[in-house]
Order: sequence, then structure tokens, then C-alpha cells
Amino acid sequence: MLREILVLLKDTVNNHLNVISGRDGTQPEQEYVVFIESESADALPLKLGAVTLLLVNLEEDHTLRPADPYRQMTPGGMTLRVQPPIYMSAFILFVARYKDYEQSLRNISSILHFFQSHRAFDRSSMPALSDRIGQITIELLTLPFAEQNNLWSTLRCSYQPSLLYRIRMAIFQDEEGASIPPVMEPTTRISP
Repeated sequence: MLREILVLLKDTVNNHLNVISGRDGTQPEQEYVVFIESESADALPLKLGAVTLLLVNLEEDHTLRPADPYRQMTPGGMTLRVQPPIYMSAFILFVARYKDYEQSLRNISSILHFFQSHRAFDRSSMPALSDRIGQITIELLTLPFAEQNNLWSTLRCSYQPSLLYRIRMAIFQDEEGASIPPVMEPTTRISP
């Protein structure tokens, strides 16, 4: 599921950058946004002449849970006991690396503009999105200098023009569940 979302975002941003530049983007070597390809885990191999998209963190988002996360109503009115959906936040980084620094800035600016006007995606705006995902929302994160330094040190790479986004989504849901017997009204008996 996560792979599907990242591929969809990569393809969507590639299409946007191709439209802006006037390229057709049919050849893989013409892609603006790429994933990392490397056999080495020592250093981050950022492709020269492209924007690299990488996942830098995943975390469970507890703020979106319903009041009773183990109870779900079916369209037929039956109550099911289910495991609560797991809401995830994926932190993704777009890193532009070009010989021409201005090109790096142009592409990062175009990506920023694109996500500024497209903060949420659902199946109507992104038809290839899985039926199991209702919506994904995207928000720009700005790290303080110390945290940026930690991130780039962890990646073992010098700073490049980049954007960090948080993608919020519900990606794991219990579809089966077990039915719960209906709750009976309490009765009070008075004994003489």
C-alpha cells in the first residue's frame, strides 16, 4: 500500500513537471522525479539531473482515531467489533540535484507550487488510488536547523535543495470483524 502511494505521488509530480517543461515524459530517463537506486547502504546516491523522492520516516498517527475505535457500524445497521484502522504518517523528502543550481530551485519551486494547490488526493482526483484508502493529505514540514542537520547527517549527504512533506493516510483497516450482540436496555426489578 505504501509503495503504491509513493509511486502514485512520483508519477503525479512527474506529470506536472512534464507539463510545465513541455516534455512528453514517456522515456524513464526523462523522469524528473526518481527513486533511489543503489546497492550500497553507506551513502545516499542522489541521481544527478533529477529530483529524488525518498521515504525518511513512518509513524502511526493517533490523533485521527474515533472515540470507540473497536466498534464499527455496517451499512445494514449491524455493529461489528473490529481492530481500529491504523492511520499512518509518511515523511517523504524531495531532493533536487542538478549541475545547474537554478534548475534545482526551479524544480523544487514547481513541486512546492503543485502541492500548495493539491493538498489532498482522493479517488476522484487520483483514480489509481486504492479503494482501501479514502484520502491522503499532504502538508509541508519545516525543520529547525538542528533537526535538518540531523536528517542530512543520517542520510550521509550534504544539503541539497529539498522539501519535506508529511503524508497522512489510513492504510490498514480490519475488513472482517466479529459481530457484537445488540446492547439490551437495563431493566430494574422491584421485589416485594
